[in-house]
Amino acid sequence: MNNETMPQAEDQKDNNGLRVHLENIQQEIGKLRPNANPLMSHKFGADPYALVFNNRVYLYMTSDKLEYDTNEVPQKNSYQSINKITVISSDDLINWTDHGEIKVAGPEGAATWASQSWAPAAAHRSFDGENRFYLYFANNASGIGVLSAPTPTGPWTDPIGKALVTRETPGVEDVTWLFDPAVLVDDDDQAYLYFGGGVPEGKPERPDTARVMRLGEDMVSVEGKAKVIPAPFMFENSGIHKYNNIYYYTYCSNFFQVERDENSPPPGEIAYMTSTQPMGPWTYQGTILRNPGHFFGIGGNNHHAIFPLGNQWYIAYHAQTLCQAMDIPEGYRSTHLNRVEYEETNGGIKAIHADYVGVEQLISFNPYQRVNGSTMGWNAGVNTRQLRSSGAEQVEQGESPKQDEVVSLMQGGSWIALSRVDFGAKGAASFTASLCSQGAACTLELRLGREDGDIIGKVHIPAAAEGQEWMEATTSVTGAQLEHDLYLVLKPSAHKTCILLSHWSFEEA
Repeated sequence: MNNETMPQAEDQKDNNGLRVHLENIQQEIGKLRPNANPLMSHKFGADPYALVFNNRVYLYMTSDKLEYDTNEVPQKNSYQSINKITVISSDDLINWTDHGEIKVAGPEGAATWASQSWAPAAAHRSFDGENRFYLYFANNASGIGVLSAPTPTGPWTDPIGKALVTRETPGVEDVTWLFDPAVLVDDDDQAYLYFGGGVPEGKPERPDTARVMRLGEDMVSVEGKAKVIPAPFMFENSGIHKYNNIYYYTYCSNFFQVERDENSPPPGEIAYMTSTQPMGPWTYQGTILRNPGHFFGIGGNNHHAIFPLGNQWYIAYHAQTLCQAMDIPEGYRSTHLNRVEYEETNGGIKAIHADYVGVEQLISFNPYQRVNGSTMGWNAGVNTRQLRSSGAEQVEQGESPKQDEVVSLMQGGSWIALSRVDFGAKGAASFTASLCSQGAACTLELRLGREDGDIIGKVHIPAAAEGQEWMEATTSVTGAQLEHDLYLVLKPSAHKTCILLSHWSFEEA
């Protein structure tokens, strides 16, 4: 699909959330305002899981990557080569920072014993005032591993050097798929792990393959025996959250074409059960999110996570909207967000409507802070690149690995937009960016409202030096007061133009 708007399901004709650009050397995808879904257009991200920390949500996602045949033609996703987890974060739910990929499995991963990393889950605990973060992941469907880190973005290490849940774990011997973890740290700091899936032959109505078990105090061990969650028509994707002292277990129903009564979930939908205890007993309540095919015209599996931020509740889920816009074979998923609302009378979850519009921005964006160059609300022709930090080539035994830096890669004609940037009554006096030129001399224009809106400053960038050194570029700013959408536009030149943008900030007048 060349320079056209995205195909829409029947009730989505007015939402042009993505656009394919062929103006640059290679095909680029652009995410256009005002729509918020999918959250990223420069990469895929599946099986989202949310961790809220310090009023910011971090989304951990399976790193779907394009697979090609010998002729470099994209093929359907096999999922077999996925061994990384993508992380993005936001405090306003519109402007997202790409933190790059966590190397989880394989020879270069933190968990060298694992071959894949699918469907992550994350949790936070504080020990003696020290924060610790935990990332649970599926090694295909054969077991569940765990990594730990001092921050939500790493650096991640393997604290036990083996799988956390295996076929030898008590109570999981009959689970078809040991994967799709979810984790709950309760109010008393006791943590629980939810996982499982698959359908034993002849048991589509009651597969009994969902499990819950206690995590140890250290968060990297399990205690006791896993307990069955009797989820009707269970397929995959355990989810867990707590609202008004009710525990909500959520999951994706299976696709078996068998007779279902009105109290059973239809195929491929997100269903939920409730309990007054984290390990049950559970009561089936119904479904809350129909299959993505109902909303976007392209189906596939259904995967979600429910989380609170800013006194509201949200659901992160994936759909193949970016895959559809690129007109490639199926199997590549992208994360979306929509609101979750509860019935006041009984705590039931209202039906969720998935769309391209997404959610409203929670707070204004502060331009007077250091902003990572990989932070975007909307964009066109922009990608990100993960640079290895200096000193990270060799990690001495006993040292923590260094974190990589994620930067934006902009080509001539591309732009990054930030939503609702609050310059305040005084306004901005100057703009400074850390960048690296990789082509001809060019100009980074600062514009308000649109990619061709009023110019408030211009950063002149010299041609790339032989060593491709990083530089601090500054320009004065005029006309930037109060709240506007901000566009960083890299003007094309007669020659190939390309820059890496590390970080930027404004200085207040």
